[in-house]
Amino acid sequence: MENAVPNIHALSELREFLGPKGYCEDQNVIAPWLTDWRGRFTGAAAALLSPANSAEVAGIIRIAAKYRLPIVPQGGNSGMVAGATPDATGEALILSMRRMDQIVSIDEKSGLVVCEAGVILQNLHDAVAGVGRRFPLTLGGKGSATVGGLVSTNAGGTQVLRHGTMRQLVAGIEAILPDGSIYNAMAPLKKDNRGYDLKHLLIGGEGTIGIITKAVLWTVPALIDRCVVWAGIDSPQQAYQLLLFMQHHGRDRLEGFEILPDRALHAVVKHIAGTRAPLGTPHRWHALMEFVQDDVTQTSPAELATQLLERAIGEDLLENATIASSEAQAEAFWKIRDSIAEAERAEGPALQHDISVPVDTMARFIEQESPVIEANHPGTKTVAFGHLGDGNIHFHVKAPAGADVASWYAGDGKTITSHIYDRVRDYGGSLSAEHGIGQAKIAEFERLTDPARLTALRGIKNALDPLGIMNPGKLVPLA
Repeated sequence: MENAVPNIHALSELREFLGPKGYCEDQNVIAPWLTDWRGRFTGAAAALLSPANSAEVAGIIRIAAKYRLPIVPQGGNSGMVAGATPDATGEALILSMRRMDQIVSIDEKSGLVVCEAGVILQNLHDAVAGVGRRFPLTLGGKGSATVGGLVSTNAGGTQVLRHGTMRQLVAGIEAILPDGSIYNAMAPLKKDNRGYDLKHLLIGGEGTIGIITKAVLWTVPALIDRCVVWAGIDSPQQAYQLLLFMQHHGRDRLEGFEILPDRALHAVVKHIAGTRAPLGTPHRWHALMEFVQDDVTQTSPAELATQLLERAIGEDLLENATIASSEAQAEAFWKIRDSIAEAERAEGPALQHDISVPVDTMARFIEQESPVIEANHPGTKTVAFGHLGDGNIHFHVKAPAGADVASWYAGDGKTITSHIYDRVRDYGGSLSAEHGIGQAKIAEFERLTDPARLTALRGIKNALDPLGIMNPGKLVPLA
């Protein structure tokens, strides 16, 4: 498709409104922001807009509405479903939130932090740690992911087991709506019965009905201590039984429970510098657990973990285990888990599926569906890993060695993806657990979603964004 001719009047107004710090037409500067993190989608844009505050975001949207130009919001551009990538027409305006990176306030007593949408997650972690607090959401891309992106995709991560997704951690938001008006829901109300909750429509809305500009976030007390455990296990089903045991006896002290196959561990050790297998014994599967202490009245997490591991081994719930002996080793264990996606990318082309099923069926899904795919598509290899405690599987399927990547994605790749999503539906699950829909999943989302949900989504989108300028082609399938 040929790029459309940019609207010179609109661009002139935007250039004058934002000035040189906020406006850029240089395609060499824009180019790195036109391709998604996975390298699967590349678009074009007329300009890159970088507002400094909410008023400038509102002004941008009013001008875009006047000329009916599509707006594509972007934070760290680290999303997994191309939700921040423009289409190929060249009409879109990329709205970068990276200049809006201020942490406005941190209230040590209430635990609330107010920040702008462009704040990087790692910087948020560091800031609240400085006052003895903790923001309990983390993920592998914490060095680039922004608060606005995390809110807009209702991000999850490795601590959902105890603290929930972003939706549970957002106390208030400010957003700019499609007409340029500012929606202020910054008051951290515990109760609010004024009808439909627009705040929760915006959370997970992927910028399709409004642009998040600020957020009020809950934090929790900083950890006094933690204990990270690496265990060797025989199967996902054994891992599930181990999870139930640890949840029952560890209660709310268990903050993370991840599983990964030996294939994933091998790929990380092979491609990621400074990593090594935590255990000296071979195992088909591995579990990564974290026990925490955030109250002085609690026993130490190392003592708790030691007691539980001894009992678990006695009940044949695991094969071997080691406890991190230092904070550096604990970080090394987590680095393995956080590096799986990067290592898999280094291994070669693969399909990535961020799916969820009921927790009690996750092990069965992995054990039953993986061999079916490998048998039906010779040469493929499945790598299923993720958050066992919340039923979120990252189900990767690696292409056969020597396969033509483009033709494989277009042929077998689509067949495999459709099969996986069909089975997810049969399990009562979701084809998107924590990454969103974006443009990568929109066709399958439309195919598998019940008519009532689609009708509601389209109704909301059309009512709030009648011009269709807010991140078009993402999340909401066109009627």
